[in-house]
Amino acid sequence: MIPRYLVDFDLESLPKVKTDVIVIGSGIAGLFTAIKAGKDRQVILITKNALLESNTRYAQGGIAAVISEDDSPAFHRQDTLLAGAGLCSSEAVDILVNEGPLGVKELIRLGTTFDEDNGELALTQEGAHSHRRILHANGDATGFEIVRALSEQVIKKDNIDVWDNHFVLDIITDEGVCIGVLVQAPGGKRIFVQGDATILCSGGTGQLYRYTTNPEVATADGVAMAYRAGAKICDMEFLQFHPTSLCYPGAPRFLISEAVRGEGAILRNIKGERFMSKYHEMLELAPRDIVARAIVSEMEETKSTFIYLDITHETPDMIKHRFPTIFETCMVYGLDMTTDWIPVAPAAHYMMGGVQTDLSGESNISRLFACGEASSTGVHGANRLASNSLSEAIVFGRRIVNRIKELPPLNWSGRSLVVDYNRVDVPMQAMIEKRLKLQKVMVRYAGLRRDEELLSKGLEELRRQLPIFQAALFKKEEFEFANMLTCSLLITQAALARKESRGAHYRSDYPERDDLFWRKHLLQQREHEIVGEVSDDV
Repeated sequence: MIPRYLVDFDLESLPKVKTDVIVIGSGIAGLFTAIKAGKDRQVILITKNALLESNTRYAQGGIAAVISEDDSPAFHRQDTLLAGAGLCSSEAVDILVNEGPLGVKELIRLGTTFDEDNGELALTQEGAHSHRRILHANGDATGFEIVRALSEQVIKKDNIDVWDNHFVLDIITDEGVCIGVLVQAPGGKRIFVQGDATILCSGGTGQLYRYTTNPEVATADGVAMAYRAGAKICDMEFLQFHPTSLCYPGAPRFLISEAVRGEGAILRNIKGERFMSKYHEMLELAPRDIVARAIVSEMEETKSTFIYLDITHETPDMIKHRFPTIFETCMVYGLDMTTDWIPVAPAAHYMMGGVQTDLSGESNISRLFACGEASSTGVHGANRLASNSLSEAIVFGRRIVNRIKELPPLNWSGRSLVVDYNRVDVPMQAMIEKRLKLQKVMVRYAGLRRDEELLSKGLEELRRQLPIFQAALFKKEEFEFANMLTCSLLITQAALARKESRGAHYRSDYPERDDLFWRKHLLQQREHEIVGEVSDDV
């Protein structure tokens, strides 16, 4: 049983700070939303690491938006719905494709410099997109450029107070209303931050898996704390594995952007054979789940741990100009992508599920919002269309701020809240060992291919770690592990419940998509059974 709160506390005895808006996380969602909210409100932006450290920073491919005259919102909508495999919210997708271009213009106004070609915004194409609509910056450093520009804006604003290296432990609620958060400062002091609105922009779950493109901070904190607070969590079984991460001795699982395939790179097995024609008519530009499973099939057939990505047919100048970050990173490990095939393999990349929100980004808990990868807005369905995530963060970040403007000030009585589970201080096994064991369990039992036997074993292994919630926790690594365990359980339980294959969720014992019984979302809520909610995507 996962408890309501991660630590014991007495709210009345804690130091208290009041603000208008609390933003948790410093990726594109957190930074942009803080800037928008900070126009007429006091904002505290809380990040557990440095301001610049987030998943957004490492986003290479770009941001999807309809810019060119030969493209249209209707085409973008069609591509998004197709990739989402019947589980997108049609209304949410309409909002994304129509409001996305305005978001890009706002990013430019805030100082983001996108690449240009002959004075026009340069566009590329990625998997499952029918048109070139991906804007990028510095070739393959789009995320870093966006974070750079937005961070500079945040630092300039007097009414945005940045708390870096602070860890949000839990969302505090009273009678079903979010009144703020419990925060641990770097020295261990705990603070109650009260706010009229709280926005979770805390990123995804990549670190739940041994092999991931995500940075160390992606430990599912926001989704876990929202679940403990009673928020509805949606579609956790849908986790996207990026087909092409660097797989080379001594190198990290560095992301090799989908844009490389968008610019003509081909996939080869270790025999040098191009193979995607066996799996999909769109070849290397097929949806990510199809490409990732095709790669795994080739790896199994050839008894290899990787395949190759080949872009050597392009000119060295083009490769170095378009993909400078990837080129330089590969060179560090002795790989020259202008002449060498790059060894790659799938790795955990992006979570489609998260905190279920309405079209204004609000959860079922009043005054609690979610934005970015921590949210489930209905845009991505069962499989995110490449580069839609940055657009989603901007579009729904603006909508959240518009909704907050409609809220009256929080009228909270300030009554005392005491949480005492009689937790005891017990010797803790080194968190690095526990974390690695959990990551291996998730790779082995709830990875790219799943079945009932594997998922059941995985669930059993994860439940053995539940006693951590009975212990007194003090360190960031302990809080992160508790959050990782919570979301690992949610993912595995949802994957076990969905007896079909759809989008990024593949069950070898139920290999077909089943629209008759399973065209629905799975909702998980603390102290409730998993329930299904029919999708409105037809």
